Order: sequence, then structure tokens, then C-alpha cells
Amino acid sequence: MANSVKGGKGIQGQDRVGYDLSLTYRLGVMFSAFWNSQVRGKVVGLAILLVLIILATAYGQVILNEWNAPFYDSLERRDLGEFFRQLEVFAMIAGALLLLNVLQAWLNQMTALYMREGLSRDLVDQWFKRKRALKLSTIGIIGVNPDQRLHEDSRNLAESTTNLALGLLQSTILLVSFIGVLWELSSGFIFRISGYNFTIPGYMVWAAIFYAASASVLSQVVGRKLVKLNADRFSQEAELRFALMHANENMPAITVAHGEENERKRINENISNVLAVIKRLAMANTNLTWVSAGYGWLVIVIPIIVAAPAYFSGGLTFGQLMMSVGAFNQVNTALRWYVANFGPIAEWRATLMRVTDFRQALQEMDDGFKFEDGIVYEETTPDTLTLKDVVIVAKLGEDIEDCGGFRLRETDVTIKAGEKVMINGDHSVNRRLLFRAMAGLWPSGHGTMGLPPIDDMLFIPQVAYVPGGTLREAIAFPEKPEDYDTAAIEAALEAAGLHSLVARLDSRARWDKLLDADEQKAIGFARLLLVKPRWVVFDEVLEGMEPEWQRTMTKLLATMPDTGMIYIGRSETYLEVLHPRTLHLQALPSNSDEEPAASVAGSSAQAAPSRHSRAIAAKTV
Repeated sequence: MANSVKGGKGIQGQDRVGYDLSLTYRLGVMFSAFWNSQVRGKVVGLAILLVLIILATAYGQVILNEWNAPFYDSLERRDLGEFFRQLEVFAMIAGALLLLNVLQAWLNQMTALYMREGLSRDLVDQWFKRKRALKLSTIGIIGVNPDQRLHEDSRNLAESTTNLALGLLQSTILLVSFIGVLWELSSGFIFRISGYNFTIPGYMVWAAIFYAASASVLSQVVGRKLVKLNADRFSQEAELRFALMHANENMPAITVAHGEENERKRINENISNVLAVIKRLAMANTNLTWVSAGYGWLVIVIPIIVAAPAYFSGGLTFGQLMMSVGAFNQVNTALRWYVANFGPIAEWRATLMRVTDFRQALQEMDDGFKFEDGIVYEETTPDTLTLKDVVIVAKLGEDIEDCGGFRLRETDVTIKAGEKVMINGDHSVNRRLLFRAMAGLWPSGHGTMGLPPIDDMLFIPQVAYVPGGTLREAIAFPEKPEDYDTAAIEAALEAAGLHSLVARLDSRARWDKLLDADEQKAIGFARLLLVKPRWVVFDEVLEGMEPEWQRTMTKLLATMPDTGMIYIGRSETYLEVLHPRTLHLQALPSNSDEEPAASVAGSSAQAAPSRHSRAIAAKTV
């Protein structure tokens, strides 16, 4: 089975900040993600209940508005009996509306909860699809801080989408319900100005529309910068969060290097960037407050002023005047929903942009790394691995003439199961790229790699990955801990020199913090005894380990004579104990006058950061 990687240059060179996608497309992406999620039924059921509750609430508010007329008329007539009777009516109406409000609040929160569940699980599923996360980390800004988009952005988007959607629905229903009331109250009124008589059917409705429209237009003008400012704020907040997390994880190295002052300046610069954006955002919100608060105060008297001509001419009773004021306010509130929520809408659109850009980038990872004349991958028999005319390019998507690279000096290599091989070579060669190429993560180059079935191969990167949870779960990763017997796990830990950890097999801890680097690597070697793979590919795992640990690990490897081992690196202990066949990597010249091949090879590691190497391959330890 041959699998050649073809196409043009990949997307890894792009420094993406956002996609040029329409709002309709972004909404379609999110709706599709939600519709295909497991929570669809729950959200649809809750949404139907919410619509019924909102309709019932709107009906209750119409009844309450009609109650204004007899109540205020009883005050005008000084009718004490009718006054108390209307208070009883009010108690029944208000009690029913209170119950509906409480139900709506609970349903609203449950809907937001399930919306967040569906969105978060969809993003996590997209992120952890094969090879996507590692590829995303190499393409620029959009691959930075995925945790921010998966956690905070998905939460904000789910909650704000629910609140804004229900607010819009409720405002629309109120508008439809009260615009008829207001139209009827203001119909038939005759204006008399300077001897001229004329009528404006439903003039209170048009006054409410004009009032709300003027507020909307003014708010649009004043608050147009809020969308971009909110997007900038989320981006800078994510940068600050990552800087703090990164410094915390690397505090021992920073302290040893006396680098606290350097990190303090770096983090303070990130804080300054966040504060600068928040200051601009505060000014924009302050300017918007002039409009929203100004119109909010005017609405106290505007309805009375609008209804005053009809009242003073005798066309309305005092109760009908108060009923008109209530209807005007309801219509105005419904029409001004967009104005009152301009800030939240701007924030929602910024969050939607970040989430959809992230999801779009993840989906493009499946076809974004395609190259012409790339490495050809073939599946061989389970007991054979072949490397023919293998050349590795030092930068993804570039030509050897542009950035250099290296080749395997032995042009036609066949390795049999059980054979031990070491691949080393020039110091200028970035050997890690060969490891990634064999794992199918670096197809930029030439030649053919004939690999056994992936289920028969295990890749062990230089930087060990030990997940959180119990030690039993860590040693079984990525399989389930119950797949292995306790006795076998304990024997593997003993063989790997981890005697002290046998008693803590079911203890939960941050093992990546409690164990040193050598102990974390030893867990990966212990797992070899559990998995018993037919093939293992190592990426300079023994380099940097203490001599005692190196001897322990190589002795463990010597107990696996049937496993084919390819060690990419320069371990003297591996060479002395296992006596492997040695292959050589040779640097190729680059035509670039700006960077020698050595520096380019080094920069390639920067393009694919080593801190992400833990995600390599389907069965990487």
C-alpha cells in the first residue's frame, strides 16, 4: 500500500490571525457542530420549553399592562373597593409571572450548560483528531494557547449565544404583543396645529420606532470599534495566561539560571499589553454609555410626552395614559434590544470569530500539509522495514536547494524484525526530523519509507510524556490500565529501576512534577515490557540520562531480542550493550546565503517545537 504526500506548499508558513469568513458561515459552522453533537436532543427540548415559557410570559405581561387601566382609573376616582380588588388581581398576575421568570432562568442556565458541553466536546474532538494538534502548533499565532479557545472561549460563546438568542426571541415576542396595543390606543387621534387638523394612525408606534432607531444608529456609530477591541483583548489575555503558565512550569530552570528578572519583565510586558487593550475598551464602552444611559433616562418622560396630546385632549383616561406608557416602554425595550446589547453582541462576535477560526484551522490540518515530491510511505510486511533513497528537507514545504536538509548515506536499507540499528551522523543534522518522518509527521523530503503496520510500531520521543492520574494509568497510556495485569506492571517497573513506585501504583498525582526526567523516561521503557511491540523507534532517549539509568534501560532493551529497534542518536551505552548496525546521516548543502545548513537545521526544530513532541505518532509514549 503506497501513500504519497502530494500538493503545494503547506499552510505552516502562514501566521494566521483570522479567516475572512462571513458571520453567516461562522454561524453555520457552529450550528453544524452543535447539530452533530450528543446534546442536540437535550438542547432542542429545553429550547421548546423556553419558547413556551417566553410566550406565556409575554401573554402575562400584556394582561399586566391591561391591568394598568382599571387600577389607575380607580385611583383617579378614589374608589377604595376597586383599588383593593385590583391589588388582588395584581398579586395573581405577578405571582404567575414570578413563577415563569424562575422557570425561564433555570431553563436558560441548563440550555447554556448543554450548549457548552456540545461545543467543548466538539472542539476537543476536533483538536485530538490524528496529528491535528501537533500540526496546528507549527502554523503560527492561531496554534498558540489552544487551551484558551477550548476552555474560556467555548464557555463564553455558549453562554452568550444562549443569553442573546433568548433575549432576541423575547424582545421579538414582546414587540409583536405590544405594538398592537400601542397602535390601538393611539389610533383615531386628531392633531390640531395652527388651524390644521390631521391624523397619524398609530402615531405612538412610530414615535417608539423613531426613538429606538435613533438610539440604535447612534450606538452603532459610537460602538463600532468594540468588536475588534474585544477580539484583541481575548488574544492578549490568552498570551498573558500562557506566559504565566509557561513560567510556572519552568520555574526550576528559570531560578537556576537567575532568570527571574528577565521573566518578570517579559510577563510585565504581557500585562501592559492586556491593560492597554482594556483601557481602549473602557474608553469605547464609556462613549457607548453616553448613548445607552442618556436614552435610558429620557425613556422615563418620553412615553408620557408622546401620549400627552391624546390625554390632554380627553382621548385617554388616566388609566389608559398609564397603559400607553407601559406599552410604549415595552415596544421601546423590544426595539432597543440591539442597542442595550451592543457590547455583549460585540464580545459574542469576537468570541465566535476565535472559536470558528480555531475549528476551521483544525479541519484544514487534514489537507494543509501536502507537498509535491514528498516522502512516499509504503506498508511492508510485519517483519520488514525499508528505507530507500531517504532525504529529509529541513523546513516543511521548502526545497532542499532553499533550506538544506540531510540524507541517509546508505541508500537502500532493509531492517528485519529483531535487528538492532543505530542511526547517527553529522552534528549539523537535526536527527529529530528523521524520527518525525518515520512517524508520518514530517513528509517533507524524498525517497521511500517502507514501514510495518502502525499497530506493530511504537515511537518513543526524546521528551517523555507522563499524563496525570494514577501511575497505573500513566504506564498504560494510551491504552486502558485494565488492559494489563498488576503483576506485569509491577515487574515492568522493577525492571526499569522504579522500585519505589510499585507501592504507589494507584496513587493520583502530577507525575510529571514529582518524577525527574530520567524517571519519566524510565516509565516509557517499562511500558515496552507491557506492550511487547514488534518495532520500536527511539529519538535520542538515552542522551542526557545518568549513566546508571542508561545501563538500566539498555539492559531492559536486551531482554527484548525479538523486537526490532531503531535508535536515532549517539548513545555509547546502546552501542556497547546491543551492538547495533550503524547507519549514517549526512548533511546536504544549502544554496541560501543567509543561513548555513547547520543553523537552518536548528531552526526547523523551532518550526515544530520540541515541547509538542509528546504528541508524536499514534503510539508514542
